[in-house]
Amino acid sequence: MGAEREAEACAAFYGALGIAPTVLSCLRCLRQFAGSTAKRCKEKHLEEALLLTQVLSEGLQVLGEAEARPLLRCVLAFQMEATSSSSCFQKLEQMVTQLAVGKEALLAQEVDTLLAGLALQGEVLSPGDLQSVCMFLEESSLGRQHWRQNLALLLQRLVTTLRWVLQSQPAPGTTWGYLGIKACLQLFQALPKDVAPLVWSAMEKSETLQSLLGLLLEVAWGKALNKDTRLLAGTALSMLVNTAPQPQRGASAVLTLFQLPNQGTGELKFGHLAVEVPPVLEPDGLEKLVLNRGLLTCCKTDILSCQLEDFPNKACLLLDVVFPAVCALTKEQKNCHYYCFQACALWLQRLRESLPAIWHLMGTRILAQDTQLLQKVTQLLWDNAETPVEGVSEFIHSSFQLLLKIYHLECQHFQDQERSLYQQILQRVVSMPWQIKARYVPLCAIIPYMGSQQVLDAYPELPQHLLSCLSTNHLCPAAAEVYKVLVMQQCSEWQDGQQGTEAALAEHWALCWLPLLSQALRSPLPILQSNAANHLLAWTLRQLPATQVPLFNHFGGQDTASLRAWVLLLKAQKSVAGALPLRDKALERLCCCLGAREEGIRLAALGLLCCSPSTNQPLSSTEMQLLREFLPLNLNCDSSSFRQLLQAAVRKALVRLRDSSLAQLRGKAPRGTELGQGAGQLAQAVGFVEWLLQLSITSLSPGSNYQRKKTALLLLAAVLETCTDTWSPDRKKGQPPRTMATLLSYARQSGCWDFFSQPNLLALLSCLQDSTNEIRDLASELLVHYFPATFPQPIALALFQLAQNALSSPRVQEAEAGAVLMKTILQKSDSSTMKSLALEAEAALTLPNRGLCFAQHLLHVLQAQYTVAHQDLLRAAATAPMHGAIAALRRCLLQVPEVAVSMQAAELAQSWQELLTRLMTTVRDITSFLLGALQSQQGLGASEQAAAPSFAEMGNAIGSLIMLGKDQKQEEEEGDSVLLSEEHSLILTCCWVTVKEIGLLLGGLAELLLAPALPANSDPLLPLPTLQVASRVFQEILLRCRHWGAVEGCSMGFTKFCAALLNHPDVELQAIPRAVLEQGLEALSGPRSSSITRRAAGFPMLFLCIVSGEAPAQARPLLTCCIQTLLALATTALPQDWDQTLDLPQVCALHVLQTLVRGAGLGSAVLCHATPMMALALRGLGSPCWAMRNAAIQLFSALTSRLLGQPRSHGEGCPAEGLSLHAFLGQHPKLGTVLLGELGEATRPMPGGPRLHPALHAILTLLAQLHPGADGPSSPSAPFLGPLLGLAESPIYAVRAMAAKALVPVVPPPRRRGLLLQLAEQLPMAPGWIHSHNAVHGHLLQMRALLASATGTGGLSAEVLRPVALQLEARGWLLTPAQRCPLVRAAFLQVLALLPTSFSPGFAQHICDTISAELCSLPPAEPQVGLAVLHQTMAHFMCSSAARLADSEQIAAVCSLLQQPNPDVQLAVLSWVVAGEGETCKELEKALGLTLLESLRSVLRERRDKEFLRLYLEALLHLYRDPSSWSQEASHKLQGSWAACLEMLLHMVEAECPGPDLLFQALCAASLLLAHTFWDEDGTVVERWCAALEECSRSASSEVLRLAAARSLRTAGAAVVRRSLRAARLALVPMALRLINMAIHLLQDEEREVRHEASGFASLLRQNPREPLRDGCIFVQDNMGLQSLLQLLLGDFGEQPETFNSLLEHLPILDLRSIVEELEAKRAASLYKEDEPNVFAEPAVLAQQLLPILVQLLERAPAGSPLRASALHWLEATGPGVLQELRYCKDCWSQGTAPHWGMKALGCAKLHTAMAILLVRAQLVVQVLQVLGEGATAVPGLDCGTQELEQELELVQGLLVQHGLIPVPNQGNAPGELGPPSGTA
Repeated sequence: MGAEREAEACAAFYGALGIAPTVLSCLRCLRQFAGSTAKRCKEKHLEEALLLTQVLSEGLQVLGEAEARPLLRCVLAFQMEATSSSSCFQKLEQMVTQLAVGKEALLAQEVDTLLAGLALQGEVLSPGDLQSVCMFLEESSLGRQHWRQNLALLLQRLVTTLRWVLQSQPAPGTTWGYLGIKACLQLFQALPKDVAPLVWSAMEKSETLQSLLGLLLEVAWGKALNKDTRLLAGTALSMLVNTAPQPQRGASAVLTLFQLPNQGTGELKFGHLAVEVPPVLEPDGLEKLVLNRGLLTCCKTDILSCQLEDFPNKACLLLDVVFPAVCALTKEQKNCHYYCFQACALWLQRLRESLPAIWHLMGTRILAQDTQLLQKVTQLLWDNAETPVEGVSEFIHSSFQLLLKIYHLECQHFQDQERSLYQQILQRVVSMPWQIKARYVPLCAIIPYMGSQQVLDAYPELPQHLLSCLSTNHLCPAAAEVYKVLVMQQCSEWQDGQQGTEAALAEHWALCWLPLLSQALRSPLPILQSNAANHLLAWTLRQLPATQVPLFNHFGGQDTASLRAWVLLLKAQKSVAGALPLRDKALERLCCCLGAREEGIRLAALGLLCCSPSTNQPLSSTEMQLLREFLPLNLNCDSSSFRQLLQAAVRKALVRLRDSSLAQLRGKAPRGTELGQGAGQLAQAVGFVEWLLQLSITSLSPGSNYQRKKTALLLLAAVLETCTDTWSPDRKKGQPPRTMATLLSYARQSGCWDFFSQPNLLALLSCLQDSTNEIRDLASELLVHYFPATFPQPIALALFQLAQNALSSPRVQEAEAGAVLMKTILQKSDSSTMKSLALEAEAALTLPNRGLCFAQHLLHVLQAQYTVAHQDLLRAAATAPMHGAIAALRRCLLQVPEVAVSMQAAELAQSWQELLTRLMTTVRDITSFLLGALQSQQGLGASEQAAAPSFAEMGNAIGSLIMLGKDQKQEEEEGDSVLLSEEHSLILTCCWVTVKEIGLLLGGLAELLLAPALPANSDPLLPLPTLQVASRVFQEILLRCRHWGAVEGCSMGFTKFCAALLNHPDVELQAIPRAVLEQGLEALSGPRSSSITRRAAGFPMLFLCIVSGEAPAQARPLLTCCIQTLLALATTALPQDWDQTLDLPQVCALHVLQTLVRGAGLGSAVLCHATPMMALALRGLGSPCWAMRNAAIQLFSALTSRLLGQPRSHGEGCPAEGLSLHAFLGQHPKLGTVLLGELGEATRPMPGGPRLHPALHAILTLLAQLHPGADGPSSPSAPFLGPLLGLAESPIYAVRAMAAKALVPVVPPPRRRGLLLQLAEQLPMAPGWIHSHNAVHGHLLQMRALLASATGTGGLSAEVLRPVALQLEARGWLLTPAQRCPLVRAAFLQVLALLPTSFSPGFAQHICDTISAELCSLPPAEPQVGLAVLHQTMAHFMCSSAARLADSEQIAAVCSLLQQPNPDVQLAVLSWVVAGEGETCKELEKALGLTLLESLRSVLRERRDKEFLRLYLEALLHLYRDPSSWSQEASHKLQGSWAACLEMLLHMVEAECPGPDLLFQALCAASLLLAHTFWDEDGTVVERWCAALEECSRSASSEVLRLAAARSLRTAGAAVVRRSLRAARLALVPMALRLINMAIHLLQDEEREVRHEASGFASLLRQNPREPLRDGCIFVQDNMGLQSLLQLLLGDFGEQPETFNSLLEHLPILDLRSIVEELEAKRAASLYKEDEPNVFAEPAVLAQQLLPILVQLLERAPAGSPLRASALHWLEATGPGVLQELRYCKDCWSQGTAPHWGMKALGCAKLHTAMAILLVRAQLVVQVLQVLGEGATAVPGLDCGTQELEQELELVQGLLVQHGLIPVPNQGNAPGELGPPSGTA
């Protein structure tokens, strides 16, 4: 605190001087800077201080040195404490320089005095001192001057420090050694001229520097454990080399260093310094990397490129010493691959810099085509191109660019026109599969040198491959880069070709790239749309603005795809061009986008409204109005990503409103402001924010669903974050502007922006009681961060009582809500509030800290609950479970920053230590008690079992506890039950959740209190005995617990616990996890009496948690020891007589290894052990023990996932997401040897015939998940080819099939044609030539796999495959009955199907004739194996051929297959149709649809098979999925059978129980027939159909049936409604109303697909219902569909009396009195809560939407109309009850304060819903009374008039608003408001 003392002295000194106010302000800023923890805050305060020093500088110049000295000394003291931040140090350097103008000598004197205090003779420099040395060397000229004058002393101090660090070895997490090396590096870099004589001069050589050099070598050679420290030592050595006066002397020193690894002990000569060679304790090869990387990082170019004296052939360091070492490193150092390839990239960079010198030295090219250097460099790049290590791909990219640049420069320099390297790289790129990311890096590098056209000619599939990459996230950036490079190259070439006008460039671009961009933007895949828009579209418009014309012309259609692309284009154009006017058609189209059903379209349109290149561009009136209409309709979207993106877009709009408003207030009209409209825009901006605030608060009602509340909280967070002046220290961006107070004042003067009002506070408090963590935590965060520091005292007291009650609830959600409440109360209370809370007696004493007081209270609560549990665990589980109190302790201790700060306060240390010790003892006792209770062991004295209890043991133990907690008579009355009773569930929930919370609490405490950054000047809060207790608690939980949730939670805590201990400087603490690991390994290998791994999920997790705690940057000795021990144990031979009921140690070891491999915390650290583990797993698959085989296959699966990486997208047939076999074997060469050995063993001929090889299938599965690599002379995949080809003869079908798939990655694409030809030639020419059917079948499967992969990537054309086709034509007999094996015939046909355009016409006809003859022949009398497969294959071939050729004869032949009696053929055709493979041929689909319609009646009558009927109907519906596909011909086909078909379908729906899937298809098929047939005599049919829909659409129905109802509505419902309006058919009107009523229900369904189908029905009715339907209807979003249905009822059915009654059905009557009585009752909460049938529906929100519709219906109805009669009837039935409930509400809430259950009522969803609906019904009663007038005066029970009822209603509303039970009613438009929004959903 030296700076603080200097500040106090400075303030006292300047107190009487004239500059005192400025000095004090500057000191205040400096103190705030020193006291801040966030970087943003520090920089803010320093900026203010820097501005003040500019004023002070002038004042100090007129004062003497004595007057200036205190201020300079004070600023220097702050600078000394800011050495950890370079930017802060530089600002303070600027300050001190300004203050010392004219007094530079004084400043130098003060700096000398300050730094002299660091360099006392013989002392070890602390990390802070070392940081000061580094910073003053780097940033301060005076600092460098001081160290130059005191160089010898500084060197001595560095030697002393480094020697001490290497001897004492501080904790792994400390930076002491690193900072010492950094100081050496800075010294050599900053003072090279001063250091050079000490090294290179015999007269001036320094013994101290000689010692320092020896210490640096020791560090580089591994004496320091930290990898980064060793690497920095290499850089320091290189910087010392740079001080050499001649390059040759430096190069000689480098050579000496390179010879060290092979030299052994001896003496090293470095210049004139001589040091002993340090012994390498454990050679790891890293010392070579240290030297190479250090040299390449900073060694001078002239040293690297100078000629070496004792080498032949003009050698230099860079080519002849460093490069061979770099090549060796990339092959050896797999665990440092990032740094190794960084060295490779650095080598190429240094080579590029050294080219002139090396050319001068060598006199010839260094990268000529035939040189070994070029071959080695290219091979090095290709071998590492697919390395999965993060960061290496960037080095690969830069390396390819550097290599090609060097090659290009050499060709230019030596005038060489033959540049074959380009073509070689391009050929290799083309030969690689598109899924491999590494192919796009060299492609980008090669394009500028080869030209765009040459690349596209050689690689015509590139655009399509780029499109595929855009739909795969990890390939998207690479593909986008290729696109950009190609387009820029094309533009450059077009401009050079005199075609450079913008329009001409746009035309050229459109010819080449518009199809690609169009396909991507119109795609239904969201990932493809967004990637194309973000990565390609915006860049294209920025580079080629004229391309917007062809793009807009291309996307002008009215279909959804065009709309999607259009809005993305508009958004991109706005981001590039700025403001974008929206008028007429564009505005209309944008409104369609805002209401579209697709979320992507809506989000893109919203982004278009909200975004702007300039943040101070105001929102236009149109944009604000559209936002007012859009936001209320999108609050309840159930997509999490949509909500996040919605918040981000609205935040952008709010920032624009805020910044433009601030600009207006400053008098600067922002861009986009119309002349004279500034004040109006300001008022509109304030009004919009106020409207958004009220919308968010209103939507937080507990009666709203989760989606609405979460969206509202996100919007509220955006409002508070943007429009308040709350500073957020933890955020780098988004802080409020300094002038925010001006805007807040303006808004509040307008009566707006009262963000922290009582209603808003109550709304957020209601969210704290929500049942979901997301809502509770977000609401708590907003309350803590933005709202005033303390709650009002009455609210705090009520919240505290509510929290106390919630902590005692057995429901986990309620207990967690209580914990959140407790944390929030703690953060929002002051000392006076704490005194008023009913804390426990001991906690309420004079405790000095709020956090300590609160923790003490919660600990007392926990101890009291534990006492109850000891007496009666059943009663405790029901009324006082302990998990709530532990969760509250966890949140209050770990998540409240003030508590963490208080724990570091010295005056509170003893109190905290005592509390934590008691807490640790309590949780230990609780853990032992609960786990013992589940093992029938009560109390601490019970002996602990080695493993968790079985289910039977737990059941018996819980039964005993229940017997103890209930009397015998009650138990006998209840009797036995096969179901788990609530008592069982209570005890299990109490035990497992409590144990889980204990693990999380202990782990969090260790992480918080053992952090290295904590001060070490006091006793630890968690001493060693306490930590040992915690360790035993973790062991007990993980060894004796069965519940995975508890294990998982405890594991998270134990990982934090181990990480904190292992990274702590105290050796005793580091030993705790090691001891636990040793005990675990000992227990694992020893004998046991019960199963562990199968019966306790926690035991393997024990090992994972410990090894995951090791620091990732360090070596992992515990992981290595653990895996080696487990491998040794697992390979031990099995005993001869093992017990199958017990776990063998070998099995346990495999399970633990599997857990380690799957552990996310270990990442790739386990991969260096992959080879022995894979070998172990493969051997285990052949074990005679089932448990061993089971564990081995699980380990193999885990290893495969870890080796290949997790799939990153769900692309079809995209195995391994781009890892080639070549790269896989390069990364794991030893593993390749293991796999190849197993394959060779499996294919080796055996004397007794073939044998089973259990590991074979696993190996083939692994290989099949890889991709083929590039072709090469020494490809590592070549040895796999022979064994895989040999497996074609395997007698096992699965092996043949998997071997065919595994063959694909082994064969490089250029060699596919040759292998296909070889396989085709091996097929028999005639029946007598067959030696093995298995071999023929295997070869065909391999051909099929190769052809499928080739055609899938566009690698082989029909012409290339023509020789293969000729060979197959010669063996056409394999398709004929002469080949007696149907499976061989089917496989042969599948191969032929992949070569459709390569055969001669005659052979193609031969195929068709053979298939027709086969399918038309009678089936054999006896069933034949594989015949069904053959027939299905033939049917699929005929269908695909007909779809491809669109030939009428073939189409007719396919249709005839549906008439065949063979069920296999029919099913094959139907399944082909359902799969959508015929969608490319409309003629075929039309013919098949007519055929199905023609046969429909007979199929329904026969009912041959349910599955066949379901598939038949599904195919029919698929063919007529588009209404436009129905034709007059289709109606003609049904003219005679329509009624019968419809009757049978409806009967099936009404009377039969065919199962939900068939029922779905039947109802949809009936709807299809109803929609497209005659209407003259179908009134009864429509009635039956409507009744069936109503039955299926009930909330209690299954999702499938509700979806069927919704889809049927979309199919035929709109037609029924339209006919009821167009024709004078009154009989259809009631049915139309029922259908609309059904749609309103379904639009609130909890399943999104159901709502989407119902919105389709609403969308079809949005067009004028009295006109025919137009094509291209755009389906609208659900809420917009609901609004349109309500408007349809109002406009077209308003005169119907049934309309009013049907809408009233959506206003449920809830018993308010019973809800209130249930709240008042203090009954114990039940563990289970009955779920709502539809959690998505919001009756209260719907009621608010219905009210204006009902009112308008009443007002429009003429006097005496049936509708008014219906209203009177409703009033008589409902009015008295409404009045009674209003008066009941008034009685309940009319007291001055809320009832004792008021805070509980605040979060009751039922109560809020009942209140909202009651108020709607009351308002409707008022409206009915007003409309009916005298006709409603005599309603019995309604003893008040309209005015009295309105007053009663207003009074009740006021009371409910006061207590937060309803939102504040809208008081009219806010200032500047544009009018009410069109939707309030």
